[in-house]
Amino acid sequence: MHFHQWKRREVVALLGGAATTWPLAVRAQQPAMPVIGFLNGQTSNEFTHLMAAFHRGLNEGGFVEGQNVAIEFRWAERKYDRLPALAEDLVRRQVSVIVGTGGAHGEAIAASRSIPIVCSFGGDPVRAGFVESINRPGKNVTGVITLSTDLEGKKLELLHPLIPRPALIAVLLDPKFSEAEVQLKEVQSAARLLGRQIKVINASSEGQIDTAFAELVQMRAAALVITGCPFFNNRRDQLAALATRHAIPTIFHERESVHAGGLMSYGTDIPDVYRQIGSYVARILKREKAADLPVLLPTKFNMAINLQTAKALGLDVPPTLLALADEVIE
Repeated sequence: MHFHQWKRREVVALLGGAATTWPLAVRAQQPAMPVIGFLNGQTSNEFTHLMAAFHRGLNEGGFVEGQNVAIEFRWAERKYDRLPALAEDLVRRQVSVIVGTGGAHGEAIAASRSIPIVCSFGGDPVRAGFVESINRPGKNVTGVITLSTDLEGKKLELLHPLIPRPALIAVLLDPKFSEAEVQLKEVQSAARLLGRQIKVINASSEGQIDTAFAELVQMRAAALVITGCPFFNNRRDQLAALATRHAIPTIFHERESVHAGGLMSYGTDIPDVYRQIGSYVARILKREKAADLPVLLPTKFNMAINLQTAKALGLDVPPTLLALADEVIE
């Protein structure tokens, strides 16, 4: 009798315990929300429009931040030496995928060989050894190339009708940039075709930019082409201010420079690059492999002209050039 009573009490106790543990067990089995680690060398306030584009790409792939995906942001605030530690922190947190943008692609790639990584590449990722080939990256890395090297010749071509011959056009180049040699050949060949005289000035530090502008003034350059590279993109405000101060008609890589008072810009449509990155992250979260996703080349380009600046410089912008612009600031 005692035995049966004890047995029944034991069973009730066990059932009671199970009733409290079952819901917890069920909850634990629900998959945890995937986490994207977002690593960037810049400051967040400059990236508001690009983050909107990144979220658009994610949303198109069925992911909404806070609903079915979380994002851990790490901004280096242009203190690039902080990037390795920020990247390691994301690896420690075992994020599902790492996004490396704003000059942080190298650190993101160095941080893990197993976590899928989606980057924006300033130069050729094959030449840099980040991927095996454009079509089959082959590692845990893929992404979008933000710079098309053939843009430099196009920039000279767009500036050419504004500057009467035989005036000299200067070209600012960062010799430390991985694609500098290709950019140089590109702009030299465009100058030959257009019959223009150009002079290339090198700069790869903040101080050298100031020196370059002093040199421009000295050689009486009538205009300036700024080649696209991560360093110049990060010194955007300094370059726009110097071009304004010295009243030099300048074509930049990014449209933000035109908003800051620069004359013209021609370059990759960067918001579209961030939308594509968001789209690739969504595909990886749906179990596609980074190794199988081809590195994308830029397909959309943006041209902007600031007519207020043109007027201040005493330049007459031909209607044919205005018709080519995606954005005109009046």
